[in-house]
Amino acid sequence: MNITLKDGSVKEYGEAKSVYEIAKDISEGLARVACAGEIDGQIVDLRTEINKDCALNIITVNDAEGLQVIRHTASHILAQAVKRLRPNAKVAIGPAIEDGFYYDFDTEPFSREDLDALEAEMKKIIKEGHELKRFTLPREDAIARMREKNEPYKVELIEDLPEGEEISFYDQGEFVDLCAGPHLMHTKGVKAFKLTSSSMAYWRGDSDKARLQRIYGTAYNKKEDLAEHLERMEDAKRRDHNRLGREMKLFTTVDVIGQGLPLFTPRGTKMLMKLQRWIEDLEDNEWGYIRTKTPLMAKSDLYKISGHWDHYKDGMFVLGDEEKDKEVFALRPMTCPFQYYVYKNEQHSYRELPYRMSETSTLFRCEDSGEMHGLTRVRQFTISEGHLVLRPDQAEEELKRCFDLSYFVLSTLGLEKEVTFRLSKWDPNNRKKYLGDEDYWNRTQEALREVLREKGVPFVEADGEAAFYGPKIDIQAKNVYGKEDTMITIQLDCAIAESFDLYYIDQNGEKVRPYIIHRTSLGCYERTLAWLIEKYAGKFPTWLCPEQVRVLPISDKYEAYANEVLQELRKNGIDATVDNRSEKIGFKIREARLDKLPYMLVVGQQEEADRTVSVRSRFAGDEGAKPIQQFVDEITREIRTKEIRPTVEE
Repeated sequence: MNITLKDGSVKEYGEAKSVYEIAKDISEGLARVACAGEIDGQIVDLRTEINKDCALNIITVNDAEGLQVIRHTASHILAQAVKRLRPNAKVAIGPAIEDGFYYDFDTEPFSREDLDALEAEMKKIIKEGHELKRFTLPREDAIARMREKNEPYKVELIEDLPEGEEISFYDQGEFVDLCAGPHLMHTKGVKAFKLTSSSMAYWRGDSDKARLQRIYGTAYNKKEDLAEHLERMEDAKRRDHNRLGREMKLFTTVDVIGQGLPLFTPRGTKMLMKLQRWIEDLEDNEWGYIRTKTPLMAKSDLYKISGHWDHYKDGMFVLGDEEKDKEVFALRPMTCPFQYYVYKNEQHSYRELPYRMSETSTLFRCEDSGEMHGLTRVRQFTISEGHLVLRPDQAEEELKRCFDLSYFVLSTLGLEKEVTFRLSKWDPNNRKKYLGDEDYWNRTQEALREVLREKGVPFVEADGEAAFYGPKIDIQAKNVYGKEDTMITIQLDCAIAESFDLYYIDQNGEKVRPYIIHRTSLGCYERTLAWLIEKYAGKFPTWLCPEQVRVLPISDKYEAYANEVLQELRKNGIDATVDNRSEKIGFKIREARLDKLPYMLVVGQQEEADRTVSVRSRFAGDEGAKPIQQFVDEITREIRTKEIRPTVEE
């Protein structure tokens, strides 16, 4: 048989060989770092035998796929350690994930001390050097074996496998686990690992199923790589908006109000107001939108016309029972059907299009409790939502304008380099989910694809991520832990106008169905605030800060002058306060730094006499004394232009 290697060379063998044997034949060094093989594009175990011509790539510890194999093996070592320390624990699943691995167990919760003890036991298992041996069993024998070991979750997994599926296990010492692999050859191959946290998780992600305990960890081939990762994780914890936002008193949550329903403090509210006023002025004054205000709920009749009742009811808060109540209402999960009736309120000519409607919309979505986190996924949120009713010949230009508006918003916030772009398409294998036929989806998807191409941004395509009525350009971003969310979306809809009998009068006096663009310019305000907290670690651009300046009198004698400075700042629209506590000036300065303020103005005898302020900033440190008007002119220009100045003082 002929084995074509990655470099194009060919190895000839007269008998079957395992991937590992071929790696060893190439070189002893390659065999030592080999983790898995890739046969004709499919990742396989090193133990896999090859008995026919194929293309083979040896996956090593230096490859991303190799790192996944290391982490998958580490998850099995974790499970073995848990079974040693908690023999009655039931094992569930333990995959490798993007930054590490996890394993779920049916047992009592784990403390940090428990994780430390498990790490010590894992080190013992690694040192013992157990060989991981793969074997297979027929379906009934596999079920019987897991029942004998009293592992109900493994039994369920096997029972859900298709008839005739090969059921494989890995044996490492006294521990045997159901697994498709691939794995390292022995436990000593795991060089550097760390258990990072534990949490509750539902079996198979279903809140109606068992509550399990999940342990997260990570593993690398080198201790240096692990140390770098842990340092990044520590930075992520420092930037985590869920922690930092509460520390900065921007928002909080209360159990009796409910999960996913944040309360914004005056500071957080101030930031949201600044974002909202900016977006509304931008859209209305510079981008040609008209503003609407529509109800927070509607009868089920509206959602039945739009199709959301059939496609999205499980994600809505429904008020009433269709079998008992004459009228059933639901809190709105979107604004589009409401704005359609604003458009329908008057008849429109082709000359009036595009008709661009925008609304600062409060929406409600019945998110699963396990999915919610801080401000990134909540049950009530506010969005910069807009719908454009347009002629078909206007679609290309308006799609580009929507993209340009979103990119302008991102650039102003300093976030344009933080995003990726995705063309979200329909799933042709699940046609019942979508309106329109194959030709409709091919046409609309190509229209969005062309926009992305013309704008010159790299993008990926994803099947099954479209809305039921049309494809989307999704602008994606990751939080500090690497979880990706959609921040901004632009959707093309050429189908829903029929359902709502939307039309315009063309130049021949005929009624014509318009196209609709669903879009956001900023997206969800709450999620954007979370993003900004993490991006800037709380050190926001001056224009966004809830407190932009703090005036610090050296002593009580200069409080009157400090208040005079304060009034001048506020008169010019600057968010400022005075720290008039009877504390030493050094203490006040340290407090202001901890509060991540852009500017501190120290005032004392000399400043009062000269009508100046001593400026300290997190951009340049001590900027010296300046006349009050000079400082006002400088900061108002910075706020007006939304300048992003780099922080140099820690």
